[in-house]
Amino acid sequence: MKRVVVALPVDRAGNFVLSALKHQGSMGMIWKSLKPILGSIAILLLLGTVVHAGEADLAIPDLSATKFKIFGGTIDGWHLLLYGAFVITGTLGISLYLRSEIHKLPAHQSMLNVAEIIYQTCKTYLLQQGKFLLMLFAIIGSAMTYYFMGLAEQTFQTALLVLFFSVVGMGGSYAVAWYGIRVNTYANCRTAFASLRGKPWDVVNIPLRSGMSVGLFLISLELVMMVIILLFVDRTVVGYCFLGFAIGESLGASVLRIAGGIFTKIADIGSDLMKIVFNVKEDDPRNPGVIADCTGDNAGDSVGPTADGFETYGVTGVALISFITLAVPSVEIQAKLIVWIFAMRFLMDFMSGASYFINQAISEKKYKGLTEFDFEEPLSRLIWIASILCIATSFGMSKLLIGDLDTAGNLWWQLASIISLGTLAAVLIPEFTKVFTSSHSKHVHEIVIASREGGHRSRSSPVSSRATSAPSGKGCSSRGSWREPIGSAGWDWAK
Repeated sequence: MKRVVVALPVDRAGNFVLSALKHQGSMGMIWKSLKPILGSIAILLLLGTVVHAGEADLAIPDLSATKFKIFGGTIDGWHLLLYGAFVITGTLGISLYLRSEIHKLPAHQSMLNVAEIIYQTCKTYLLQQGKFLLMLFAIIGSAMTYYFMGLAEQTFQTALLVLFFSVVGMGGSYAVAWYGIRVNTYANCRTAFASLRGKPWDVVNIPLRSGMSVGLFLISLELVMMVIILLFVDRTVVGYCFLGFAIGESLGASVLRIAGGIFTKIADIGSDLMKIVFNVKEDDPRNPGVIADCTGDNAGDSVGPTADGFETYGVTGVALISFITLAVPSVEIQAKLIVWIFAMRFLMDFMSGASYFINQAISEKKYKGLTEFDFEEPLSRLIWIASILCIATSFGMSKLLIGDLDTAGNLWWQLASIISLGTLAAVLIPEFTKVFTSSHSKHVHEIVIASREGGHRSRSSPVSSRATSAPSGKGCSSRGSWREPIGSAGWDWAK
């Protein structure tokens, strides 16, 4: 029988251990000895002083006090983040440049008109969501004011500061959502027009460009906002500012995400019901639910995820700052790790933009002018290029900034490895997903074969060889093959 040893930080612990060793086979004796000890511990817990702490109590160190030796020179953390913010402002400019390039692309006037109707409907939707957000914030803001002034006994200025940065965070989520639908409505009609003109490379290139524009805008705006709070807000209240910022962007993202999902389902069902009632196809222009359905797609697939991505990236940053300030006892190391975290974010944002232009050059040389290629290759290559660049440069930047953080010199590559594993997971998960969702997947082919053998449309639509088809009869296979001439629809789309 195994010996039982229980160590307890109370004065009866020694007697208890001796009693337990003496009566190894008697669990009842152990329980009798344990009862008074547990009772005394419970009394100590009840009589103990309760200590409250949260993000608002974070003591973020002075970043100007920490120094970094870079290429023979010395720079403090404050200026390093400031210069990095200017670089991120440049990536914000790249995002706006890509948006303008999409806007310059040609499209038929009828397509532009439909896209404008969709955008105006999305605009109306967002305005309504904005009003709802303000009403909801009035309720939550009242609760926050009561908590800080009534329960936490903070000053009115502190409560006002938290409310202000809550509005800033909520406005950030709202702004990126609006930017997303604007870029999407620009890109949708131009992609459709490129498909009708028989240009498969543009069909892939325009969505890639719009996605990169929205992504860079989202990340760059988030980083600029957080760096402004980190650098220019007084150290004594910066914790409150981050707390308000996180609350605001979480509120905006949750409303836009949930409401967008509900809206897109209602619009989709409405379009289906109109199809049944009036005996017209779901995407028939005579179906009045089509515009609502397209607006719902933007609300559910663009507005919600964009605002959600903004919130996730921001809240993660606040959580990292909180973890560093709470877990690391040394103030100097805290400052260095905070600067390093934001330097990594700057670097990955910049490398994502650079990877797009690298992939663009490779893809244009490889696919431009072709009538058949694999549509999945450009996107997969972009993800791999971005991941490789981010992983390689994260090790270099970590060695440069925190190579001297510990005496053994191992901490920099360990932290860089942790970041690299996260980046690697982000690139491998889509690869595993493609096993089930790719047009080359065995599972997809099995479903296509089952649909062909069991469905009545098998004779009229060779879906096994065509994953996408343009509305005027010009089909695109799963490899981007453009086959049939445009039918006699009566439109001269090429003009």
